[in-house]
Order: sequence, then C-alpha cells, then structure tokens
Amino acid sequence: MNPLSQVVRAARPVFRSISTTAPAASAPKPIPPTGICFELSDEQKALQELARKFTREEITPMAAHYDKTGEYPWPIVKKAWEIGLMNGHVPEHCGGLNLGVFESCIVCEEIAFGCSGIMAAIYITDVGQTPVIIAGNKEQQKKYLGRLIEEPLVAAYCVTEPGAGSDVAGIKTKAEKKGDEWILNGQKMWITNGGVANWYFVLARTNPDPKCPAGKAFTGFIVERDWPGVTPGRKEQNMGQRASDTRGITFEDVRIPKENVLIGEGAGFKIAMGAFDKTRPPVAAGATGLANRALYEATKYALERKTFGVPIAYHQGVAFLLADMATGVETARLAWQKAAWMVDHGQKNTTIASVAKLHASEIANKAASDAVQIFGGNGFNTDYPVEKLMRDAKIYQIYEGTSQIQRVIISREVLNAAKNTA
Repeated sequence: MNPLSQVVRAARPVFRSISTTAPAASAPKPIPPTGICFELSDEQKALQELARKFTREEITPMAAHYDKTGEYPWPIVKKAWEIGLMNGHVPEHCGGLNLGVFESCIVCEEIAFGCSGIMAAIYITDVGQTPVIIAGNKEQQKKYLGRLIEEPLVAAYCVTEPGAGSDVAGIKTKAEKKGDEWILNGQKMWITNGGVANWYFVLARTNPDPKCPAGKAFTGFIVERDWPGVTPGRKEQNMGQRASDTRGITFEDVRIPKENVLIGEGAGFKIAMGAFDKTRPPVAAGATGLANRALYEATKYALERKTFGVPIAYHQGVAFLLADMATGVETARLAWQKAAWMVDHGQKNTTIASVAKLHASEIANKAASDAVQIFGGNGFNTDYPVEKLMRDAKIYQIYEGTSQIQRVIISREVLNAAKNTA
C-alpha cells in the first residue's frame, strides 16, 4: 500500500463521520457558542493534510508538464476523485459528504499551491454544480450530482458569452418554449471545462422583451454535453493556467426537457448570482495558494542566492518584499475564511465574498510579480517556477468577476448599508 493510500484509508472514516452529522444542504451550520476561533477542526486538518500530501506527490511534479503541453490533467483529476478531494459538498442523498464551502476552500488553497491550473481543472466542476445544489430539486440533484459521485466526471458553468462577461444581463443565448421542451440557441465563451464536462449549467434569455428586468428575463438549465446541437469549440491557448480546459460552446436547436429547468422560468439570473456567494471564496482561496507558493519559492531562493557575500534575503530591499508577500498571504487567507464561514452559517456574504476575491486576486498578482523580481533574470526564465506563477496569477483578476466588478459590488453594498442606517 502506497503512502497516499494509507492517508486515504485513515481520512475517509473521518469524512464519513462528518457526513453523518452534517445538517441538510439547505440548512446553515449552527454558530458555535465559543465566539471567534481560528483553529481548524480535526476533520478539517485531516482534509488539509490529505490535500497537501496529494499536491506534493501528484500535482507539483507534473505542473510544468501540463503547463507546457496544455493537456487536461485527467490522470490527476481521476486520482483526486478517487480519494475524495472532489464533490465533497454534494448532498448526502446524492452520495456526497455535504461538506461546506470552508472545506472546499481548504482543498483549493492547498492544490493551487502546486498548480492553480490543475486546481481549476479539479475545482471548476464545483462551480458548475453549485446552481444545482442551491436550486435543483431532489430528482435533478440525484441524477446529475449523483452521476459525478459514481464516476470521475466533471461539470461546467456556462454563462459568459463573447459579448457578455461582466455584463451578465447582456446575454444573447436564448431558449424558446415549445410544448414540454425548450429550444436553446446561442454561443458561450471562455467556459472552463467546456470540452471535458459531462453536463453544463446554462443561463439563457427566455423573455425576449428587452425591457424585462434581468431578475425575470433569464432561466437556468441543465444541459448534457452529448445532446444533439451541443458543440464545444477548440481549446483556447491561454497565457496561464494552461492545464484548464477553456472553450467556446455553440448551442444549435438543442432540445431541453422541462425536467431540466432549475426552479422555473425566469429564475435563472437569481440562481447564477446566488452561486457566486459560494464560488468566490474558493477562487480567493486558490489565489491565496498561488501567493503562498510565490512566497515559498522567493524565500527559498533568497536564502540560496548570495550577493556581496551574504544571502540576498538579508538585504533589506529583498527582506521587505518577503514581508509584504507574507502579509498579503495572511490577510487573503483571513478574507476567504470569513467569506466561507459566513455562507456556511447562513449569513449573507456578498460583500465579504467580493472582498476576498478582489483582495486575494490582487495579492496573488503582486506576490508573483515580486517573486520574479527577487529571482532577477532567472525569474524571467521558464526554467524557474515563478514565471509560471506570474502567468497563472493574472486570470484571478478576470474570471469569477473581474476586480473592477468586485469593486462595483463592494461599493454598492457599502452605499446601500449607509443609506439604510441614515
């Protein structure tokens, strides 16, 4: 038995014990009476150690290979599925462990330390699943979430379009009702897992009236990859996170049964926006993991590289860069922890979820850039690890809502709060 299998055998009973005592998916966790506590539970520590060991043994050694080839890391994804590092938040009645967003974040930070592109390949299926978890009925959940428990399959979140990224209300993909079916036509773009997903959450306009408010104009659908009319495009060649499969997807007269509508007609926008409160904290955790890797590599290099007879770590200019990086990592982690804790306990976390995503994204980019600076000329070279970190970091300021959109959300929430207390 290999060391990883030993960890799995020891950890799985712990995770099963969590699932037998966890509340229903729709019920928030009770707030502990002890007040603020920054200590992980024993179960969370076991999960963290499992993810850390998996990253060290399976991801870090292969990160450069997948970055260079752009291949989707199916072997790693399947191993992550086998040991329970995927689908942990799926409800119990579907065969899942019903873990919280906080637990997803723990895994995301550890895996992103090894490779944020592979982290995206493993985690983005959770983003696709979230609308079904928060809005699907028991039959929909059992069919589509249960499928992901039974086999190493992934899902995708299909909202962005060539002309509608941050402007979700500008979506042109439409679905028309024909009897007991919906006919879907349109094109999505920049869909992570687009070419490898088994099924998609798709947001489409179902009210053709341009004056119809966004809250009533869109409907959410579950669309299967192998249905006639569903055509993924070519894999996009991106600057970073190249292990992630990103594509455009065309829908041409795709017939969707009424059973695959989430909640009902007109509820899609609310579902899509509500999902962000649960999906932004893990993205922030991934950015934190990348920043932490940048700090680790820069510190190690600064202790090895010497100038003027001493390691460069002892020059104040370098030491202060390391101090700033460490400060960023700690504050980014605290932000995602609060955002995840709030949503797991049934509290509105829209503001802090955006704060966490914005802050961690900016920290990841600064930490990666500073790491390259500390490496000097070597940092600009592909033989060293930090140039990849710099390429990978940029997308955190763009996907899951740009940094500018996060500022819009935060400022709006601040102003609304001020008006309500005036």
